[in-house]
Amino acid sequence: MHKSISGSSLGPDGLDLTQSFFKSILNAAPPSPTKRHNKISVIGAGNVGMAIAQTILTQDLVDELVLVDAIPDKLRGEMLDLQHAAAFLPRTKIQASTDYSVTMGSDLCIVTAGARQINDESRLNLLHRNVNLFKKIIPPLARYSPHCVLLIVSNPVDVLTYIAWKLSGFPSNRVIGSGTNLDSSRFRFLIADHLDVNAQDVQAYIVGEHGDSSVALWSSISVGGVPVLSFLEKQQIAYEKEMLENIHKEVINGAYEVISLKGYTSWAIGYSVANLARTIMRNQRKIHPVSVLAKGFYGIDGGEVFISLPAQLGRGGVLGVTNIHMTEEEMKRLKDSATTILELQNQLGI
Repeated sequence: MHKSISGSSLGPDGLDLTQSFFKSILNAAPPSPTKRHNKISVIGAGNVGMAIAQTILTQDLVDELVLVDAIPDKLRGEMLDLQHAAAFLPRTKIQASTDYSVTMGSDLCIVTAGARQINDESRLNLLHRNVNLFKKIIPPLARYSPHCVLLIVSNPVDVLTYIAWKLSGFPSNRVIGSGTNLDSSRFRFLIADHLDVNAQDVQAYIVGEHGDSSVALWSSISVGGVPVLSFLEKQQIAYEKEMLENIHKEVINGAYEVISLKGYTSWAIGYSVANLARTIMRNQRKIHPVSVLAKGFYGIDGGEVFISLPAQLGRGGVLGVTNIHMTEEEMKRLKDSATTILELQNQLGI
């Protein structure tokens, strides 16, 4: 499938009408050579990929948005559907192709493509198939956009972020997994719902694996700047640890519930990833819990593993990892979570 873009060749024999429609002002100079063109490529035009693309478009983040997928007809249909909304969106050039050359010069490449799990298929076999898929995706992205940031969304995201890092040859700061950014949003929502406050006033993180071994950092939760657990203790307000664990379980099971009800998740992960893209593209230096190379942080030194930690993000990718307070129990759970992922990587023979 060839890439398709909107153009100005509407005249006879493909005559470019721009020159006739507009007249240059006197003594005009060419544009500044400084790079001002922002480009994001989204790999995978499924429900998640298109939710991300649509949210990025509404946030006016880029001059050019590229979609890549293996199914040409669906890909062209998605591209046209977005292009037809041009009158309602910020001006963005939208392209689509099955050929990775269309991604050339991207600032950010977001990978959502992944194999679907077959009935009774083991997690390990599914992971093997996704690794083989990544071997076809990551090298051309790295070749056509050698200075981009890679943002991995495909699951299991932590292991696949590690795979993408190895396949790309990029420095570790330019390979990021979406990790627990969405888990932390669900966490903040549930806490806000319990306390009847705005979720934006809740600071709370889920770290570790994006999965069952994730860790809720209860010790550092604050609402409006007030540390929640220490406040309850000072006020001698009783709370049960079981209640806290149940909230964490709700976070873990949140995606499963959505999938059981509508068949897939899309909007929340779309907003989550677009939020990460905004921080990176606008160099906002915000802190997000995302999957990063964790070796050397919080006592994790058993091997090269990507897990979610609160990290400062900007145009260069990961700018640093925050030194957040954790209790001994939280530290142990985080190390156990890292071990879980390392064991899976070892099973792959990587």
